[in-house]
This record gives sequence, structure tokens and C-alpha cells, in this order.
Amino acid sequence: MDKIYEILNYNLISIGSFHLSLKAFLGVILAIILVNFILNLIRKVATRKLSADDKLKFVSFFEFIKYFIYVGVVIFTLNESGVKLTGIIAGAAALMVGVGLALQTFFQDIISGVFILLDQSVHVGDIIEIEDKVGKVTHISLRTTKALTIENKVLVIPNHKYLTNTLYNWTQNSDITRESVVVGVAYGSDVHLVKKLLLQAAEEEPSVLPKPASLVLFDDFGDSALVFKLIVTLDDSFNTVKTLSNLRFSIDKLFRENNVSIPFPQRDVHIIQK
Repeated sequence: MDKIYEILNYNLISIGSFHLSLKAFLGVILAIILVNFILNLIRKVATRKLSADDKLKFVSFFEFIKYFIYVGVVIFTLNESGVKLTGIIAGAAALMVGVGLALQTFFQDIISGVFILLDQSVHVGDIIEIEDKVGKVTHISLRTTKALTIENKVLVIPNHKYLTNTLYNWTQNSDITRESVVVGVAYGSDVHLVKKLLLQAAEEEPSVLPKPASLVLFDDFGDSALVFKLIVTLDDSFNTVKTLSNLRFSIDKLFRENNVSIPFPQRDVHIIQK
């Protein structure tokens, strides 16, 4: 028995006043195993009735919290085992200050990721626009958000961008959005005919929803043209660029068939000779 006690009290690490015995080390290992089992059980119970998206968010947030729990368990177990942690904690605090300064952007990403998971401003499947880049969200983690662009490229967004930039969530309210095409016609054109042709282009485009109905606005008297705006309703915002392109092709075709001119800017240059 004395031999076992002697083995358990054998110091694995001795640095100044810090002494880590085999008993304390084994205690930490057993405590981590026990806490890990309890945390996994909590995670299974908590996510049992959640949807796939909510489960993914909960797990990401849970993994973040779990690291703090492990650190607390290690400190508590070592302290209960009689290990003096004063010097280690002081040294670790000084080290963390330096590391924190070097990795402040990393921690901003983590904090932003927690906010995203809690306030649910962005969900998997949402179509977002940030810094003039548009993509469909495929994955949200604590540090980054991944989105698939129209060009089938993966857009990796550091989460701190949500704190420093304006984020447009195209589909937070619903999958249905209102988009517009602006076109100018020559002065003297039949404005009622222009309105009719724009609505016809919208009706002939399969991607445009019949309700809410498409709308044509006489937007402005421009420098070189009468400006009209065609507003349509779509339920596939991710393919907006393709739909708007199809509408422009149709509008150009209808205008040509009905002799409606799309002018280009013109300038008169006066040369004064002296």
C-alpha cells in the first residue's frame, strides 16, 4: 500500500513551487473523461428535437463553451489535488495578454460567431450580400461563414466582417424578393407603349412570379432619355442575375420590333476659333 501511495505522489513535473504529481495528473484525466461524458449527454438531449440547421448552430456554440468548461475543470481538479497554481495562473495571464493582442482579430471572429448563432441574423440557406459579394450560406462556424457564389466559388467570410460592414440578407423575411431593371428610351417615344412592352417582357419570363404583379414606373426625365423602371417578383434570388439578364434580352428584342429606341448619351462640342 505504501508503495502505491509513493507511486501516486511521484512528481511528474517540478518547476519552482509548482509540482504535478501522478495522482493529480490521473485526477485531471478522470475528471475530463467524466465531464466529457456528461457534456456529450447534455448535447444529445438538447439537440434531440432541433432541426438540422439549429442543431448545427447549437453544436458550434456548445463546442466553444466546452473549452472553457474543460479549463475550469482542470484548474479545479488541480487545486483540489493540492497543486499550487498561483505562479502558473499569473504566468498564463501575462501570456494570454500577449497572445490576445496578437490574435485580436481571431477573437473578434469568435465573438461575432457567437452573436450570429445567438441572434440568428444569418441562417444556412440565406442569400447574403456583403462588400458587393453575393452568396448562399452553406455553413456557419464560430470563426467563419461559408457561402457559395453564383459562379460556384466558395466565399469564406471572417465573422468579424458582420460587425464592421453592412450585411444585406436577401431572404431573411422570405424567399420572395422584388428586383428591378432600369431602361431609358428616346424622348418622343410612346410612353404607354413602353410600359406595355416592359410588362410583356415580364409576363414572358418564366422566372417572374405573376403575384405580386409586375410594375412599371416612369422613373425620371434623364439627360438623354426617359427613364423607366420595371419591378418584378422572384422566388429564386440566387439566380437573380440570370433572370434580369433574360429580361434585358427580351426588352431589347421587343423594343426593336416596335421601333422604340434606346438612346446613348450625346454631347455637342463647340470649337471656338480665335
